[in-house]
Amino acid sequence: MADGLLLLHAFPLDASMWGPQMAALSGRYSIVAPNLPGFGDSPQADPAAWMDAAADQAAEAMTAAGMDRAVVCGLSMGGYVALAFWRRHADRVAGIILANTRSGADDEAGQQRRRDLATRLRAEGNGFLADNPPPLLSAEARPELLERMQAIIRKQPAEAIATASLAMAARVDSTPDLAGINVPALVVTSSGDALIPAAASEPMAQQIPGARLEVIPDAGHLSNVEAPEEFNRLLVEHLERSGVAPRS
Repeated sequence: MADGLLLLHAFPLDASMWGPQMAALSGRYSIVAPNLPGFGDSPQADPAAWMDAAADQAAEAMTAAGMDRAVVCGLSMGGYVALAFWRRHADRVAGIILANTRSGADDEAGQQRRRDLATRLRAEGNGFLADNPPPLLSAEARPELLERMQAIIRKQPAEAIATASLAMAARVDSTPDLAGINVPALVVTSSGDALIPAAASEPMAQQIPGARLEVIPDAGHLSNVEAPEEFNRLLVEHLERSGVAPRS
């Protein structure tokens, strides 16, 4: 069994959002980028247990790929899953990267917005969300990047997006877990993130012992898509810091 990199995708996308990372790094490192429950080709999970099911499915994908431990990198919703992965499979975590995400649970207003979105998705399908997605990218992002993200959203079953939205509304506050993270940790945010601003991500770097903080300038919420070279540089640095060697 080898060590590698586990990539956990954002909402309402699938694992194909990691294309820039797979293209640049899959020749050098063992990488697993699973579709989270209901997205892409992945089986659905119950909303109440969705985060834990997502973490367990990711662990199963690692095992199927012959991967013992990994640097676990989660972006946005993937960050919530990464924290669930830490709670359930800490022995398989060589390092952790929490990108454009936060540890806290939603407040009541945020929970209601997610529930309302799920209701609308179930009533109307996913077309309205693909046509007018949340601000995943900065205002300066190239139009083709937005078109690519819209195409990914259109591919996802409306029920999968709705279930994940309900799961995020119901997720626990992971902030108490941060002090116990005892592997190399990196918090990544970006100055143009309108969905989870840097101010919401940065406190995690103080709460995780020894964690590093990196702010990618100008990029929006999907920093891996909008600033892939910088994101990939940070990935490689953290793989090295976590003792994950390139394939020989």
